[in-house]
Order: sequence, then structure tokens, then C-alpha cells
Amino acid sequence: MKKLFFLLLIALAFACEPKTSEEVERWEEQAARVEIIRDDFGIPHIYGKSDADAVFGMLYAQCEDDFPRVERNYYWAIGRLAEVEGEQALYSDLRARLYMTIDEAKAHYESAPDWLKELCQAYADGINYYLHTHPEVKPKVLTRFEPWFPMFFFEGSIGGDIESVSTRSIASFYGENEATAFADWEEPAGFLEEPKGSNGFALAGNLTASGNAMLLINPHTSFYFRGESQVVSEEGLNAYGATTWGQFFIYQGFNEKNGWMHTSTRVDFKDDFLETVEERNGKLQYKYGDEWRDVWTSEVTLKYKDGDEMKEKTFPLYRTHHGPITGKSGDKWVATALNWEPVDALIQSFNRTKTNNHEEFWEMMKIRRNSSNNTVYADADGNIAYYHGDFIPKRDPQFDYSRPVDGSDPRTDWQGMHSLDEIITIVNPGNGWIQNCNSTPFTAAAEFSPKQEDYPYYMAPDEENFRGIHAVRVLSQAKDVTLDGLIELAYDPYIPAFEKVIPALVAALERNSAKKQQHMEAYNILKNWDFATGKESVAMTLAQFYGNAYYRGGEVPREGNGMERFEHLATGVSDSKKIEIFETALAEIEKDFGTWKLPWGEYNRFQRLSGEIDLEYDDDQPSIAVGLASGRWGALASFGARSYDTRKIYGSSGNSFVAVVEFGDKVKAKSILAGGQSNDPNSPHFYDQAQRYADIKFKDVAFYKEDVLKRAEETYRPGKR
Repeated sequence: MKKLFFLLLIALAFACEPKTSEEVERWEEQAARVEIIRDDFGIPHIYGKSDADAVFGMLYAQCEDDFPRVERNYYWAIGRLAEVEGEQALYSDLRARLYMTIDEAKAHYESAPDWLKELCQAYADGINYYLHTHPEVKPKVLTRFEPWFPMFFFEGSIGGDIESVSTRSIASFYGENEATAFADWEEPAGFLEEPKGSNGFALAGNLTASGNAMLLINPHTSFYFRGESQVVSEEGLNAYGATTWGQFFIYQGFNEKNGWMHTSTRVDFKDDFLETVEERNGKLQYKYGDEWRDVWTSEVTLKYKDGDEMKEKTFPLYRTHHGPITGKSGDKWVATALNWEPVDALIQSFNRTKTNNHEEFWEMMKIRRNSSNNTVYADADGNIAYYHGDFIPKRDPQFDYSRPVDGSDPRTDWQGMHSLDEIITIVNPGNGWIQNCNSTPFTAAAEFSPKQEDYPYYMAPDEENFRGIHAVRVLSQAKDVTLDGLIELAYDPYIPAFEKVIPALVAALERNSAKKQQHMEAYNILKNWDFATGKESVAMTLAQFYGNAYYRGGEVPREGNGMERFEHLATGVSDSKKIEIFETALAEIEKDFGTWKLPWGEYNRFQRLSGEIDLEYDDDQPSIAVGLASGRWGALASFGARSYDTRKIYGSSGNSFVAVVEFGDKVKAKSILAGGQSNDPNSPHFYDQAQRYADIKFKDVAFYKEDVLKRAEETYRPGKR
């Protein structure tokens, strides 16, 4: 105990050691080459001499807006979450180190091209300069940021591939016993959870009023997951959009010539290999063909918080050539292979923002390291395009990679990667539009969509969903679309999940005259419903409670896709059961609100009471009525809301940053951000977009500097605010 206390004192002393005068001087010199202009919504527009200067200013501004999330994203990514959240997070930390040790991260950084190392250094310097100039800020873990940190956090969607690896299986393998296998932090989404994903639309000029291509950028994430910014340099960087806190590139956004939107994909980019492992001649070895190979073995010591103490636990690390050992199946060890080339991934993510046309974008996509995402694209030349995935390993088709395969058989090894020409792509389809809503690519462009039979199954196991069906419906009717018209398409209020389910309920009531008479008023509301959501809609409230009661009632089949399982309520449930579920829904509403005649907006709310990462919600505190609905019902504009031991439900995920962009001689755009840009409750930009968000009132994006200056609220250099 004394030894641990002594080590903590040393660590604290090192963390608090004053920066060298040379380092501070270097920071100040770089800060002098950066200008930050905050517009009337607090959005930072960062101008730097070089790309590195712009990155320095970008990270400094991010820390001003939300340092807690910048820090958390990194102590999660590098495997230090347990130092804040306790022993239960140890296996999340172990997962990070299984895929890359600290020494390996440093080696990756050193192997990077000089220009990328310069950006990584600027990233670290921008954050460290913020901490230097804001001594009142007390980091929870990371008192100093290092240029190799981004090697752990190289994808725009935090986690990306690695979060698909179960911490439960890691805990059961590396833990002392099953009791140490804490609840899996990445459980698959349940029926009642908001689906994770995004929407992307691209429209060609033949469908727009201006004749210019347009792009919808519509990520569905946790609220406040990404901030909005513009980064500009004299080296050709000029990108605007959303950035996951702590990233040094615009992840979903646009420049003057083109734009890119990422949606989550189900492309198979990860495989499990069953390894035959034995101790032979005093060493752990695994069978591969006719030979036995050494298991790569190391160890790592991780810290975790236990009350007021900091404790340690040491774990072994095991890998084969397939990847880290992440669990066990019977007597076999399981190695999990996924994309882990952080340098190439960072190169692709940053270079994407500086492309000027589709030819350059195509060349950038050839890097093929954006494995967990699809890409929807549009540009000033009028091109629209879609890439279903990016990193796709080649497999031997005789093996079923949806299950673990025999790692001892060399034929199961990945056989390189599919080339960009081989993956599912769509370029300038004849229908003039492209959509992806985490749905199958085989409906992405109507009759001009790719054909499923032309590709291996593992390239597109994605199912159709209600949002995809909804997108096809609205885009098929698109004509003379303006930017405001694109917003209307993206926020179309129709809720397709209920177009079979509610008429089936109405029909069941009609066949039971007594129940129809008993529920006549509710019956009439549902019978006359146009399946559109809105703040005043009582029908939307009834439908939500009815759908939720069905999911909770044990009638949902386990087979079929998500749509089929829900529509079973219409086709596979008896009349009496439908009515029983409906009466359960009515009773639930009446119990909490005294009447079932509850307008949707009185129930469905937006609230932001603090800047905490894990927000609390309170029915007695002010909130805003929202007419949007859940993406699981097919709402394009997703508003994932639930109860937090509250009567009302509060949105916490779904539409977060949203933008519509038109590419022409000059780029035009509008955007909205859930809540506001700042995480500081005392900032005027903490909540200034909340009512706009609820009213679907987008703000004009100030892209060109002359427009930024007209709307400038504050102009300063890092450290001089």
C-alpha cells in the first residue's frame, strides 16, 4: 500500500510539473498563427497558416467547448477508463491494449509520414496549451496529451471496429472466474432501444431547383457526441462539419467542392478464428497447418478506481497472427481479426477533407481503412456516389464466416482485401438520388441499385429497415428540391412502421363491437390517423405505447428481420391479443397522465439541465416539446427518447448534427445542432439551438470568411480569449 501511494505521488508530481519554457514558447508561437472566429451560434471557424496550425486551433477550440468529452474519448480509447469508472471497466481497457500496446502506438506514430506526425503533434499541443492556459480545468485522467494518442482513436465513429468485440467474452477468458465478467458494455440493441446509425441522401442536379447536386448529412448519435466547426489553412484545407470530440479532422461534412456523409454498415469487416493452443516445450503454441507457432505473449498492468483508492491488476496479453485472443469456445481459443492500421486510417480521414472532385475522392477511398462505415457523396461537378463499406477482407467462400472458423486451416485466412472496384458502389445512378439509412444497398438507388447476386454475402448482410423504406418513398417523389425542400424530405413526418399495424388494430376493434364501443374515441383517432408524427398528435402517443407494449409482452418472434418481427403484430397476433395489448397501452398512459388523450409533444421532450456526460432528466424542470419520433418506427429524423424514472420521455440520441449542402459555383449549407455548441451551462450557446432543433428551424452556415465576419461574435487567438 505504501509503495502504491509512493508511486501515485510520483505520478502526480510528474503530471503537475511545469511545462518547459521552450515548450510554452513553441505553443505561443503556433497560437500566434491561428485565428478563431466564433459566429453568432458559437461555432468556431479556425484559420491557420498551415494544416498543423489549423489542427492546433481546432483542438484548442474543442477543449473550450467540451474538454470533458475530449478527455473521455481518449482515456476510453487508450485503455484507462477504469481509472474513472472503476473495476467494471477493466475489460474495456484490456480490449484496447489487446489490439495495441502503448509501445506499439508509439511505434505506429513514429512510422507515420512527417506531415501526419506534424498534425498529431499539433493535436497534442493544442490540447496541452488549453490546459496550460486554463489551470482551473482539472482532468480526470489525462493531464498531458501525447501525439501518439490518435493511434488509438483513428476512426470518426468512436470505437468503430473495436466496440464490436465483446468485453464479456474478454472478461470470461482473462478474468479469474465468471464472476468477474461484468455486464457487457456493448450489448446488442434491444427492441426498445434507439437504433444506432445515420441517414445520408445525395441528389443529382436533375432533381434540384438550382441544377446543383445536394447532400444530406444526418448522423444519428448520442446528443452532444460531436461538435460543429470549420477548419481552414493556407495549405488548401477548408472543411466544415461535425467532428467527434478529440478528432483532428472533419468526420462528416463538406468543403467547397464536395461533401461526405458516413452511415454505419453491417459489412463483415471482422472475423473470429478458433485456435488450437497447447503448451509445448514450455511455450504456448497454436496449430497452423502442419506447424506449431508461438503465441505472442506479453502482459499489461491496468489501474482501476476502487472508492478513494487506485488499485492495479495485471493481465496477460495473447495474440496469434489472426489477432488478439478475445475469448474461448469450448476448448478452443478465439482470435478476432479486424482492421487495425491506424496510420493509414488517419491518412484517409484527413485527406478526405481536402479532396476537390470525385476522382480525388475515389483515389482517397482506395486506402480502404474506413471499415465500419458506408459513404454517401456529392460534389460541385454534379456527381453523386455511394460506397458500401471500404475495408472488406477477401474470404474463401466455402467457409461460413458468420461463425468462428478454424484458425488452424490456412484456407480460412484473409486473402488480402477487395479492391475498390470490387466493393458495392453506385456512381451517378439514372434515378438521380442515392440513400442509405443503415439499410441494404440493394435499394439505395431504386431500380439502379446494385444486384445482390453480383456480390459475396459478406459484403452486404444489411437488412432493409423502416427508415430505408421511408427514404425510398420520399426520394422517389423528389422534384425541384431546394435546401429547405431537402430539409422537408429529411424530416418527413410519416411513420411507416405503423401503416400495417394500426389498421390491423382498427380492424380487430371493428370485429369486436363491444370493445369498439368501449374505445370509440381512441378508435376514431387511430382510424383517421395519417401516420404522421407531430407535437399535437394523440395518435402518435397511442401508437408508441401500443408498439412498446407489444415488445414487452412476449409476443415478438425471434426470427425474421426487424420489420418482420414488428409487423407480426399486424399479421400473426390474434384480435383478442391485439386488443389486450392496446388496452395495456391505454392503461399505462392513464396511470401516468390521468388521461390517454395525451398529445405527443407533451410526452416527448427535449431537456438539457447540465453539462454532465451522463445527463439526468426531471419532469419538474423546463423542457421543450418535440414532434419527432424514434428511428425504430421509421422516422427519418430520429429522436431517441426514453424514460429516466420519469413520466415523460426525453431525447438523448438520434438527430444530433444535421446539415444540408448544395454544391455549385459557391457552396451553400444549413445546419442544426442538438442543444448548442458549448457544454458549459453558463454559455449562451449551451441551449441556443434547442428550440430551433424542436421547430426544425435550421441556421444558415457561414462558410466563406466574408460571411463569417458578418456574423462574428468573438475573434481571438488561442490563449488570448
